Amino acid sequence: MKYVKQITIITGMTLAGEALNWLLPLPVPAGVYGLFLMLAALMSGLVKLESVEGTGNFLLDTMSLMFIPAMAGVIECMEELRAVLAPFLLIILASTVIVMCITGWTAQWMMGAERPESGAGGASSPDGERREEK
Repeated sequence: MKYVKQITIITGMTLAGEALNWLLPLPVPAGVYGLFLMLAALMSGLVKLESVEGTGNFLLDTMSLMFIPAMAGVIECMEELRAVLAPFLLIILASTVIVMCITGWTAQWMMGAERPESGAGGASSPDGERREEK
């Protein structure tokens, strides 16, 4: 009965996201609305984490199985994809590297990391002046 309650809460949030998608004229997927509704409900305490944790973990654990039908469709269209496979792989590789770099730089910037000063043998004191290490 516990899992029925959990799946009902998750399905309710998903359906509420679908309703918002239908009502609001914004180019936002219904799933995103549902996720934000679930986030708001969890943060406000309206829904307790324990109320959805078991089913949520199950859905995350089995998520890779949900990609099997999509991959079957890709394999079916392999002849059409061969012509554009090299450009796709190049674009995927380049965009992955760009996203990783930008994410790293943004994380460093948000954490306030400073670049090490060039020069050997010295360190900065708290007031910003250079001092020699012994």
